[in-house]
Amino acid sequence: MHIPSGFLTPQVWLPMGAVSAAYAAYAIKKTGRELDERATPVMGVMAAFIFAAQMINFPVLGGTSGHLIGAALAVAVLGTWPAVVVMTAVVIMQALLFQDGGVEALGANVFNLAVLGCIISGPLLSVGRHFGRKGMFIALAFSGWLSVFASSAFCAVMLALSGTSPLGVVLPAMLTVHAVIGIFEGAISVIAFRFICTLRPSFAALNGKERVCDGL
Repeated sequence: MHIPSGFLTPQVWLPMGAVSAAYAAYAIKKTGRELDERATPVMGVMAAFIFAAQMINFPVLGGTSGHLIGAALAVAVLGTWPAVVVMTAVVIMQALLFQDGGVEALGANVFNLAVLGCIISGPLLSVGRHFGRKGMFIALAFSGWLSVFASSAFCAVMLALSGTSPLGVVLPAMLTVHAVIGIFEGAISVIAFRFICTLRPSFAALNGKERVCDGL
């Protein structure tokens, strides 16, 4: 879902760059206020894990493949705004080190893969936690699926606005494939989160105050 160079017009990637920069700045500010220094290593490890996990592709439909995005998982472990910081760092590193997504499309990719998934997942996971272990896992699975599905929709709209492909063509194609990828995203997110809570219950902290694995 990383948009390469040349696929977006300046009328699309310039405002998306501004929007993503504003979200990233706000996320950094909120993270600095809400998290203490003990959470910094957790963010680093989470960024490294998601970065590595995104390198692993799995087959989906008709020869296409997908990979973990990780936004919902990052929110489950860190909270919404620290997750935005982590996901933004991952997307930037992918673009600069591996040319995974164009540099001028960086703002669009940050919004689709980092910002959107995190701000969708945050409220859903907060509600899920009120229903205990099962509620949290259901919310995480749905958040993972929805983050992928919504991101693919926004990606299709950006491509259509840039004249790369008609909306009637690109939107159904993107949604069909990513509806399936989202199922894998939700399942992997739940498995990874359960593994974290089993291995190191004190490792995950929400906003530096509440251990997210408590009661799970």
